[in-house]
This record gives sequence, C-alpha cells and structure tokens, in this order.
Amino acid sequence: MEDRIALVTGAAGGIGEAVARTLAGRGARVAAVDRDPARLAESVGRLTARGLRVTAVPADVTSSADVERAVGSVEDTVGPVDYLVNAAGVLRLGEARKLTDRDWADTLAVNATGVFHVSRAVVDRMVARGGGAVVTIASNAAGTARTEMAAYAASKAAATAFTKCLGLEVAPYGIRCNVVAPGSTDTPMLRGMHQGDTAVHTSVAGTPSAFKVGIPLGKVARPQDVAEAVAFLLSDEAGHITLHSLTVDGGATLGVQ
Repeated sequence: MEDRIALVTGAAGGIGEAVARTLAGRGARVAAVDRDPARLAESVGRLTARGLRVTAVPADVTSSADVERAVGSVEDTVGPVDYLVNAAGVLRLGEARKLTDRDWADTLAVNATGVFHVSRAVVDRMVARGGGAVVTIASNAAGTARTEMAAYAASKAAATAFTKCLGLEVAPYGIRCNVVAPGSTDTPMLRGMHQGDTAVHTSVAGTPSAFKVGIPLGKVARPQDVAEAVAFLLSDEAGHITLHSLTVDGGATLGVQ
C-alpha cells in the first residue's frame, strides 16, 4: 500500500480511526474524513504523532455538496484516491414502531445516503482512472434481525446492497467493491448501547430475551480486528474479490450472513 491514497470516513474514532491507522501503517497516505472537526483533529494528531501520513478533512457525509468539496480537495492536495472506506455511522436505538421521524432520517442519512454520496464522488473519479477499491463498513445486523435496531439494520442493509450494486456496475473498470460486516466491537457505540460497564459481558453472553445469541469465540472484536479485514479487501492480495461481504463477528450470527 506504499504511497496509495486512501479516503476513510468516520475517522475521528472507533473503527474509522483504526482503519486510518492500519492503512497509514502500511504506507498509504490517508485522508481522514469526519463531521466533528475537534474529534477529528485529536484523532489525526494521535496518528501523525506516530509518524503516519494522515490528513484531516472535515466534512459531513449527509451533504452531497460538502462531500464533493471534500473529495475534490483530497484529490487536489493529497492525490488521486485509490482506496475508499465508508466507515461513518450512527446508531439510534428503539422499537420499530416507536422510532421518531428524526431517528429514522438521521440514521439513513449517515449510514446509507452518506455511503451513496461519498461512493459516487470517489468512484466516478476512479472510473476515469480505471481502477480502485471500495470497502463499506456495514454490520451483521444487516442480515440478522435485532430488537430495537430496526433503523440501524435497515440502513446497513441498504449500504450493503448499494455497495454490491455499485461494484457490479464498475467491475469493468477494474474497481472492486466489498463490504465488511462487524458484530459487537469494543467502541463507544457499543458501550453506549448498555448501562454501566456491561457492554462486553452482555455481548459475549448474549440476551435470550432479545433473541440474540452470544459470541462463540468468547470475546468482542477490537476495532483493529475490523481494520485488518478492511485492509485485506483493499489490498492486491484480494485482487479477485468483489461484491463480497466479510462478516467479522466471532461467530455471533452462526455463519449465516
């Protein structure tokens, strides 16, 4: 990945920051995108302090104009994008019939429409150059029903379907589009789903009353585990893989994805 250009959304923390760190650690030059300028500056500061080549690019993926501006700036100042990782995501919990209009709209705006905006802007440029690779971070919830996660699951299912349809259309141009579907991962998002410090224990043990089995491997994922899967699918070693969804959930969905 030496000197390849990667654009990573949701890079201010969690899985997105881990992806940025992993790609930069393999020699890529990373444009780190997030809508929170302060958190993004902290994240990029941590990475550049390690000697990694990471540039902060504040942008809101829900705005097509903002995305177009940001992608144009990256192409002009960092370089032509070789890799795109759609890692920006939000979670709004609630029973399907009790979700508010705002809960639904905000979730779809980031998790699905954001993937559309960024992928369109980046891949259109990749087509002109005849190559590139895209990975969208979805979720194992995209294919497995979860209580109180209807908006999130629907948004991730939409992002998955979009990414694969896009990949089919741009395959003739040498562009590969794949999906990584994590399960429970040790991030602020996971900890925000549970009271106190119960997130890891509850995720591993499962919740029968919510029809959720535990994790056979007996541990939640680290953000780095997901980042390694992303890096593989972007790499030349995965050069004949496209339209694929790689589940990284320790067996939580029992291999049915």
